[in-house]
Amino acid sequence: MIVGYVGYSNDDYTLELQIETLKKYGCNQIFHSKNSTSETKDIQVLRILDLLKPSDIFVVRKLKHLADSITQLLEITNYIREKGIIFVSIEDQLDTRIPTGKIMFKTLEILSEFSRNILHERKVASLKTGRPRGRNGGKPKVNQQKLNEAISLYLSQKMTVMQIQEATGISKTTLYRSLKKIKK
Repeated sequence: MIVGYVGYSNDDYTLELQIETLKKYGCNQIFHSKNSTSETKDIQVLRILDLLKPSDIFVVRKLKHLADSITQLLEITNYIREKGIIFVSIEDQLDTRIPTGKIMFKTLEILSEFSRNILHERKVASLKTGRPRGRNGGKPKVNQQKLNEAISLYLSQKMTVMQIQEATGISKTTLYRSLKKIKK
């Protein structure tokens, strides 16, 4: 079975072009997501893939229609590989049945791991260099004196929340969170 997937697009032309391209490729069924976020798109794609059996073919017009990030793309393609499903991206000329398609996905996997390692190393180095200067990472502590001032101004109703925020530097969220704790 050959199944196509059409990613969400604001442009009707792009939707029609995706569908037309998948039909020309020979897709028996075409699924598409409507106005989806990255998380819901991921869930929708995985549900479609659950319908497929090993050696079924999953087709997209372009990789960008399948995933919004390299990480998401790798998660989806790893799932495809684990299930034994063949993956084709028509315009990117990727086909996991041929060696170059397999090499491309291995390369993406290696680059993703490399990127994660670099980010981790930077984070660790930043924390190490910051500690001697009194930086421990995480969110900075709220100045309790300014917070108490903001609470008293709010309770006195002499100023608006925006004015309190400008005068004390305490954010609206922090103020409301503290007021909620007081009421309990």
